[in-house]
Amino acid sequence: MTLMVGGFGLVGIPENLIKALCEKKTKDLTVISNNCGVDDWGLGLLLNNKQIKKMIASYVGENKEFERQVLSGELEVQLVPQGSLAEKIRAGGAGIPAFYTPAGVGTPIAEGRETRVFDGKEYLLEEAFSADVSFIRAWKADKQGNLVYRKTAQNFNPMMAAAGKVTIAEVEEIVEVGELDPDQIHTPSIYVQGLVVGKQEKRIERLTVQS
Repeated sequence: MTLMVGGFGLVGIPENLIKALCEKKTKDLTVISNNCGVDDWGLGLLLNNKQIKKMIASYVGENKEFERQVLSGELEVQLVPQGSLAEKIRAGGAGIPAFYTPAGVGTPIAEGRETRVFDGKEYLLEEAFSADVSFIRAWKADKQGNLVYRKTAQNFNPMMAAAGKVTIAEVEEIVEVGELDPDQIHTPSIYVQGLVVGKQEKRIERLTVQS
């Protein structure tokens, strides 16, 4: 299956959904995410379990096991410029099959791929991404599945919610229908098929105190 996982670095990742999938030991996954976590957290847990067959990402640093699997041929990797990755996911959620972008033209990314000239400038054709399942992280949900994100946790989460055939949202709190301000809802419930309440470690956060 193809799985989209929201987050940027360790910010806004669906920690508990990733851990549950790790325990389930599902294999041969194609994962689309900005990056692949770190060695002992986030998508790095699935990597250590050898559950990921192919990784589609824009950044692959900070993970020694990732490097080892790539160099040994155990893991297939497709690198996509970050802006193109975001637009490929957004297009998938919007039902747009492909688009042209200047990003990647004249680089190895464009080798053997379709390009076209508009107004004297060359553009690369990028096809949209969709997924069988999207794992995303939100702040609050109501019981219908309407979602609100908090600050930088918006990153890739809203667009991945729209691009998944089945979207499961991990949230901090589920409230009654009508408690969320309709003007503040980021992802409408039509995109969400499952909700999970999960307490997060949020390892990216650091408590600082002043004496």
